Order: sequence, then C-alpha cells, then structure tokens
Amino acid sequence: MPPILPDLLDCGLILVFCGTAASSASARAGAYYAHPGNAFWRALWETGITPRLFAPEEFRALLPLRIGLTDVAKRVSGGDSLLRPSDFQPRRLQQKIARFQPQILAFTSKTAWRAWHGQSTASPLAYGWQEIGSGATRFYVLPSPSGAARRYWDIAPWRELAEEYQRLASAQP
Repeated sequence: MPPILPDLLDCGLILVFCGTAASSASARAGAYYAHPGNAFWRALWETGITPRLFAPEEFRALLPLRIGLTDVAKRVSGGDSLLRPSDFQPRRLQQKIARFQPQILAFTSKTAWRAWHGQSTASPLAYGWQEIGSGATRFYVLPSPSGAARRYWDIAPWRELAEEYQRLASAQP
C-alpha cells in the first residue's frame, strides 16, 4: 500500500516537520495539514518560517526553504483517536532520519513524538527541545496545530523553533 501523502524529504534540510498521520481532509486533498481549521500553515507564516502564507497544496514549495514533511504513520489517515499502535512505523522514521539527517526534526504534536517512541500518554513530555538526538539531528516537540487540539494551542514554542530555523538558514549558503 502506498503512503497516503508522499514524504517531502531530501538531504541538506534544516527542518523537517513530522505529524502522526494525514488527516482525512489531507488525504482527500493530497496535501499536508489541509483541514481549514489546522493552524500549521498560518503558524509557519506568522512565526517567519515561511515568507508568506502557503496553501496546503503548495507543500512542495517548502523544499527550496530547506523544510521537509513526513508522518510517523504513512499508510493510514484519520484523526489521532482512530489510529492504532500498529499503524505507526517508528523504525521507518528512524531510517529516514539516518538517511536524510535534517538538522531539526520537529514533531507537530506530543502524540507524534510518543508514537515514535512508543510512549504512553502518562509519560511526562514538555514542548520544546528534547534531550535526545540522532546523529546531527535535534528533536523538537510542538503543540498540535490541529483544530481538534485547539485547547492546547500555544504559538510560543513555534516561535522558538522559528528563531532557531532562521539562525540556521542565515548561517548557511
């Protein structure tokens, strides 16, 4: 079974965003973070990660900015509550990290991070930089931009990530 959404990955990326799985709206649109209530694209623009507000269908335009996209579960779609532990492919994600070695892998929710690590929701987890890394890749956990997670929304961690992305982008040719 092919992935619901193609990975947007390449060598030399500064930042890769990793979600849990494509939402139903994203699967229908064939684009990442496509639900109108999702704050992902607006957060990228408001924090200065992107120079303008991109539409979900323009997700491939992130590559020239050295930004990529992937999910922990690539072969299913739907809300996080519909996903089963067997839907996640943490080993595949680890292989992608090892192959492409982005400078930062930012998980777009605590759920995505926990799915990758096989952690329960009872495990304490703070937004921001995580203590572990993988080779040259550092990990960052963001509040979910999903409309379903609106009560947890906080743009401050997105701004902190944007500052580091801008610092790294300006330091490289």
